[in-house]
Amino acid sequence: MLSAPPHSRPSAGSSPGSGSPSPADPRRRLLLELGAALLSGGVPVHDVEEELSGLGRALGAPQVRVAALTTGLFIALDPDEGCAFEPVGAGLRFEQTAEVLEVVHRVRVGEFDGPRALDALAEIRRAPARWPAWAADLGVLPVGVGICLYLQPVAANVLAAGLGSLIVAGLTMLARRVPLLRPLLPVTAGFLVALLVLLAARASLLDGPLRTIVATLAILLPGSLLVTGLSEIAAGAASAGAARLVSGTVQLALFLTGVVAATAATGTPTSVLADVPVPAASWWVSSLGVALAVLGIVINVYVPPRAIAWIGAVVAVTAAVQITVGTSDGPAVGGLAGAVTAAAAATVAHWLPGGPAWRVAYLPAFWIVVPGSFGLLHTAQIEVGNATHSLVTAASAVFGVSIGTLIGSVISRIPRPAVTLRRSQRLP
Repeated sequence: MLSAPPHSRPSAGSSPGSGSPSPADPRRRLLLELGAALLSGGVPVHDVEEELSGLGRALGAPQVRVAALTTGLFIALDPDEGCAFEPVGAGLRFEQTAEVLEVVHRVRVGEFDGPRALDALAEIRRAPARWPAWAADLGVLPVGVGICLYLQPVAANVLAAGLGSLIVAGLTMLARRVPLLRPLLPVTAGFLVALLVLLAARASLLDGPLRTIVATLAILLPGSLLVTGLSEIAAGAASAGAARLVSGTVQLALFLTGVVAATAATGTPTSVLADVPVPAASWWVSSLGVALAVLGIVINVYVPPRAIAWIGAVVAVTAAVQITVGTSDGPAVGGLAGAVTAAAAATVAHWLPGGPAWRVAYLPAFWIVVPGSFGLLHTAQIEVGNATHSLVTAASAVFGVSIGTLIGSVISRIPRPAVTLRRSQRLP
């Protein structure tokens, strides 16, 4: 568990909104803590910079300078002031990030002053998870089964996805207990899951093994990391974006290495890993798949209880649009449509009374529907056959999602209509 780093308390003589900043100005300490927390929660660096710049204006520091990286951030309240640096610690859980975003909102609207906001941040960092880590790891089971239900809805494939998800959960628990094994998680999970599915395919127990493999590994695939990196590069944060892009590419290569090793171990021809969909299932099967995937995400990342219904609604709308458009127009257009729909639906949810922060409603839809299985199906084929066509298709899918994410970022900044002036403001 991440504890709040020790810092000396700001002097009482310097308060938010006072004139020129002092070395102990509490506004700078507040912005540093908030920025580090947002980065720990995976918020893109350009969004962190924009958020802190807006908070600086709200705190009476309109000339605040912010430079965020994936590993930390620099802040100066005045162009003539020296920068202070805050490193990014261990990552925050999704529910903690949601509460940090709530604190940011309260500071922006004037409900929290500096000391109260810092106390709230320290409390968020100390807050224990609502259930044990092993229970969260088991959340991959409904995610894998749910994604397989709307990706490859055949009983044998769904059963294989369930068994493979248990393997993924076991490996995750093991990597948690033995940190030295964490770098091996992608290649090991890719190999063991692919080995299980390919052996079943060789025994003629299931068809279309690639979709089953990807559905099982979807929660571990770095689709979000790749798209976030591309979005940061497009927004001008080249350093952070390139770092995420390289990290995501390496992780994806490790997954593919594991899959390829499984094909060699089983003597499976690469043609078996072609993208072979089965006939589309009825709407209730797809709906059940989406519901199970949402349930798995809720368990796996500790989604705040009051946001579950909102997330379910956003995911359902996004899934309907993404699957419909992707089926008729391909993964690139489908990914773009899904990202834009998720952003628009999350924005509306944020506007409504009691609605969650935009990022809280958007990310689960992004994880489950937009970057996960459909666009990466062709990426998985780059190393196993028809590489040129698969590479072009995969790149177009990833860029389609990236463009949709950028459009969604613009949508998320649309001011809330005046008819919905207030929403629920509470911390658990």
